Amino acid sequence: MPGTNLTREEAQQRARLLTVDSYEIELDLGGAKEGGTFRSRTRVRFDCTEEGVQTFADLVAPEVHQVVLNGKELDPAEVFADSRIALTLSAGTNELTVDASCAYTNTGEGLHRFVDPVDGETYLYSQFEVADTRRVFAVFEQPDLKGTFQFTVRAPQGWTVVSNAPTPEPVDGVWTFDPTPPISSYITALIAGPYTSVHGSWQGEERSVPLGVYCRPSLAEFLDADAIFDVTRQGFDWFQEKFDMPYPFAKYDQLFVPEFNAGAMENAGAVTIRDQYLFRSKMTDSAYEMRAETILHELAHMWFGDLVTMEWWNDLWLNESFATFTSIHCQAAAPGSSWPAAWTTFANSMKTWAYRQDQLPSTHPIMAEINDLDDVLVNFDGITYAKGASVLKQLVAYVGEDAFFAGVREYFKRHAWGNTRLSDLLGALEETSGRDLKAWSTAWLETAGINVLRPQIETAADGTLVSLAVRQEAPALPAGVKGAAVLRPHRIAVGFYDLVDGRLERTHRVELDVDGELTPVEVPAGTRRPAVVLLNDDDLSYAKIRLDEVSLATVREHLGDFTESLPRALVWAAAWDMTRDGEMATRDYLELVLSGIVKESDIGVVQSLHGQVKLALDLYAAPEWRAEGLARWTAGTLRQLLAAEPGGDHQLAWARAFAATARSDEDLAFLAGLLDGTRTVEGLAVDTELRWALLGRLAATGKAGEAEIAAELTRDSTAAGEEHAAGARAAMPTAEAKAAAWAAVVEAGKDQGLPNHTQAKVIAGFVQFDQRELLEPYTQKYFASVKPSWEKLSHEMAQQIATGLYPRVQVEQATLDATDAWLASAEPVPALRRLVTEARSGVERALRAQEADRAAASRA
Repeated sequence: MPGTNLTREEAQQRARLLTVDSYEIELDLGGAKEGGTFRSRTRVRFDCTEEGVQTFADLVAPEVHQVVLNGKELDPAEVFADSRIALTLSAGTNELTVDASCAYTNTGEGLHRFVDPVDGETYLYSQFEVADTRRVFAVFEQPDLKGTFQFTVRAPQGWTVVSNAPTPEPVDGVWTFDPTPPISSYITALIAGPYTSVHGSWQGEERSVPLGVYCRPSLAEFLDADAIFDVTRQGFDWFQEKFDMPYPFAKYDQLFVPEFNAGAMENAGAVTIRDQYLFRSKMTDSAYEMRAETILHELAHMWFGDLVTMEWWNDLWLNESFATFTSIHCQAAAPGSSWPAAWTTFANSMKTWAYRQDQLPSTHPIMAEINDLDDVLVNFDGITYAKGASVLKQLVAYVGEDAFFAGVREYFKRHAWGNTRLSDLLGALEETSGRDLKAWSTAWLETAGINVLRPQIETAADGTLVSLAVRQEAPALPAGVKGAAVLRPHRIAVGFYDLVDGRLERTHRVELDVDGELTPVEVPAGTRRPAVVLLNDDDLSYAKIRLDEVSLATVREHLGDFTESLPRALVWAAAWDMTRDGEMATRDYLELVLSGIVKESDIGVVQSLHGQVKLALDLYAAPEWRAEGLARWTAGTLRQLLAAEPGGDHQLAWARAFAATARSDEDLAFLAGLLDGTRTVEGLAVDTELRWALLGRLAATGKAGEAEIAAELTRDSTAAGEEHAAGARAAMPTAEAKAAAWAAVVEAGKDQGLPNHTQAKVIAGFVQFDQRELLEPYTQKYFASVKPSWEKLSHEMAQQIATGLYPRVQVEQATLDATDAWLASAEPVPALRRLVTEARSGVERALRAQEADRAAASRA
């Protein structure tokens, strides 16, 4: 949309001119049940350094009724255009008042409006990051123009209204909140509707913090408030100790809201969380671990991000990497934690995300170059979150944990309620650690790409080690990426593992600094060559690791025999990365998983392997062998489902894996039997979410149709049920189903489109790897529509289309050619170009992996 972007230069110029004091915002939500628009009135007081200078305030609104600057009324038709209000300011204090009608959304941006089909009630919540505060009130929309925010809200009778400050008692349907401390606009919040809630508190040594959890009444039976409070209190205890800085806000509410685009949002004192985290059905422990990490991540943001905020979005990683690192560290180290193996989960899931992102043509330094808002909107990625957190873990190993947190404490004390740059954090860490971090920062934060670490081993005839070294490689960056590949300093551990009573146990560990191309590893003379040499043991650094031939041969037979979960996860991740890189054939990866997963106890690792094997077979297997590989995998999933402990996590995970891949008539009849109750598996609860998974696969394979979907929706007439039904309809293997799904997502008018979560479900259902021929005509339709969709829709909705509908199932040169032709002729904006280029890279990688798999067959 023209005018909704903001460049870094514009933000810097405005920050030089302005110092914001306060906002007073009045919102009338009395008509929320009818939708449409709401009245928004904003009064902002601020100082300006120059007389007569021109700048602007930000507002996205269908209509502006009044603009008053320093007592003078301005004509909205003259000063409001392209989402900006033009201002000519006086030196000193200024006051701006804006009266507008703003629009409710169904995209998860701005003030999202949702009607629950269960009770017919309307529920609202705000989502402002990166720059959608301006969809609700007039604002100077950039993180370094902090101010206080005082909300006054009129809402329907019977509603609850929650914001950053404690909720007051309403008077005649009006809630008047106290002002916030000085915060950035993107972490302000407003949640309103007939939400239900449970309340508690966290008791510290010097103060008590009120806690609240909220959800829709239709989900109240699934609100396990005690478990959520337990994790929250554990986080308060741990963060207070590590940060030595009091919790900065008056209360801490967590609101589980519908159709939320992300996992959660760190609004100051009023965190919004996707309500899929209120589990309607049995889930594995991995889901509870993920929810706990999200809760702790957002709580960490109250200090790092909310109390101290980045100056501009190029330091977004400071917010997200820090919150990710500390949340997982808390899970792993806090007394009484239910997830002491959290770093295994991180290595297995988050880091594989980072490794994938870091090999795309859009890879960038952790400290990215963010020129405008469009840049940052596509930068909430695996580098910003997972690579950044990995590098912080490396930094802790480099300077020591005590020095690291001492530096963090100093950083908070110096910059509370202010804005910072990377240099501010590094300066504090240099003081507490005594290390010069400039070279470290340059190598790790200001360069792109990933290193590969390989062991170089020489063994004597008697089996003892002659020499051991770590060889570091810096693969060339993808074409078009700025800069050059670099070797980096790594603080790593090298683990020696041997078979002891059939189990792979660590018998020796060496921790050292790796720098340059070849680094010797000192081992005692006469040390026998171990069965496995594992580089980056304990996962201290961020690098792709490779195994020597002897170690690889051992893990092919004994990967499931490691006594600890983390080394298993590291080897699983290395094998997956080798498969993606074409160094291990898909058929060999399949055999490795089938042989090793039987002994894998970590349920999160098991579920990740399920997804990775299915993806490898769909994309990386030689097409002529794919059917055989899928049949072998499907048989393995059913075998493990029937053998798993009744009622356990592994049984549920294998049931879902089987449902995702079942294909023969016999397999599909088994699914149908589980769904209608004529087949049972001891201990397996075929509950609401599993029923939809079974039905979704039956619909995608033509074994169920509209009648079955409608019947299931009658059984589960909830918002989640409606979304599942929409996805199942889009999955049906008919031209009519595909055309209807495409029309609903791509061809609907801007204001007639699907809600954000429904659109995402329809896209997921539409794209079926077993339906390549049926989807083939949509390749050209995609390239004809993706740019108009980007220009017509909000960022979230357009990004779903750009990434989700790209023809990635068509792994062939023709897809690359069509993409290249579009990139050369369409002149997309940089953000859209990035997304399409990333998707193209996936097809290119799949073609290489297919060739590697085909070559392995010829060698057999």
